[in-house]
Amino acid sequence: MPHEALSIFDMFKIGVGPSSSHTLGPWKAALRCLSSIEAQLENLVQVQVVLYGSLAKTGLGHGTDIALLMGLSGADPETIPISSIQPTIETINTNKQIAIAGKWVIPFHAETDIIFLMGETLPYHPNGLSFLLHYKDGSQKADTYYSIGGGFVVKEGETTMEKAVQLPHPINTALDVKTWCQLYGLSIHDIVIRNEQAWRDTAAIKHGVLHLWHIMAECIYNGCHAEGILPGGLNVKRRAYDMNKSLLPTAVYSNYTEWKAAIKAGGNSFSYILNWINCFALAVNEQNASFGRVVTAPTNGAAGVIPAVLQYFIIFCDGDSEEAILKFLLTASEIGCLFKKGATISAAMGGCQAEIGVSSAMAASALAESLGGTPEQALMAAEIAMEHHLGLTCDPIGGLVQIPCIERNSMGAVKAITAAQLALQGNPHHAKVSLDHVIKTMWETALDMNSKYKETADGGLALQIPLGLSEC
Repeated sequence: MPHEALSIFDMFKIGVGPSSSHTLGPWKAALRCLSSIEAQLENLVQVQVVLYGSLAKTGLGHGTDIALLMGLSGADPETIPISSIQPTIETINTNKQIAIAGKWVIPFHAETDIIFLMGETLPYHPNGLSFLLHYKDGSQKADTYYSIGGGFVVKEGETTMEKAVQLPHPINTALDVKTWCQLYGLSIHDIVIRNEQAWRDTAAIKHGVLHLWHIMAECIYNGCHAEGILPGGLNVKRRAYDMNKSLLPTAVYSNYTEWKAAIKAGGNSFSYILNWINCFALAVNEQNASFGRVVTAPTNGAAGVIPAVLQYFIIFCDGDSEEAILKFLLTASEIGCLFKKGATISAAMGGCQAEIGVSSAMAASALAESLGGTPEQALMAAEIAMEHHLGLTCDPIGGLVQIPCIERNSMGAVKAITAAQLALQGNPHHAKVSLDHVIKTMWETALDMNSKYKETADGGLALQIPLGLSEC
């Protein structure tokens, strides 16, 4: 049976906030466009970008314009110094020109060369964008791409289904995962690492996954130690800084490792642990909302759930080992792949159930297996988590990934832990709903959902709260 071969490094990508589909995706689309015209670069005289549908409606709030300028400049979102983004944008806007791929300078007027078609949506996906390329000889070319969620980008006419690599354990459904695990007597993370070896050796897998966690952990730590107001005009005050200070009023530390030790030494009461889970998640998504570096997990808008649950596991469940972290993220990635294949991880297609819901399911499954659960219990945990996110809408105020998005990461993390505990205390053989059932239901719910609740800022909270209102 045909299958989409997805790696953990497809599901988890390092990039810049605030949105994987509206920031990272357009950024990567611009880089792909540059790659396709490299031979004709010096004949280029003008580039225009047309944004459609959801990309147009929430593009300014999600930094799509900034992402496009950085992509057209040839910057790599994974490695570019975050501090260089704003100066680059200011230079382009001041000089009214852009160095395409960092090499070829042409005029560029962002106010007219980035076109927001809010009333027009391309048929393949709500997040469509076209690059209109004008050459010296008067010829023109249009390249159209779709940002389909989680930083995945598809060029018009491409198919995402078939890849050259053939995995030893092809997976399309949760039943496939269960079958492979039962057949070989392996855990989910074991099956995933066998598939990963189709791309790279075990040492490279481990190094890459631990690097992902390093970026996640750095994001948590930085977010807990950054104060101020988030950009965008809503005047949302960062909260992770004050929470961290309140929970560690007298602690002395100078780095992430010492900070972890201070948290662990602070106690293990329910309220103390719950406050830290909330703090971890808020910290990540406050960084994300500030154009910080995050890991899509599986999206930027939901980037705080998995790091928060993994940090909880490391500090409060004795999971502080490289092997435990590796297994956690491998398991989480496979659950994300199931949702991408069977439904969507794009809020513009499925609402917030496709982002926070999927991330919560990923974290729940990973935690259940990490705490000793069977593959069946891990799949059950993912099902429970998503079942209680079904129908969750995406209605960002002002088109910003701040309200309700940041708090939803805390809620998704807590639901993931609850789902894992329910699964570990349950018997999967008695479950009435399978993970495949809930993935199918999520997709059908996405298709039925009114478009104004799919990352358009046309409905829900986005219509109730005026811009500039301070958070209460």
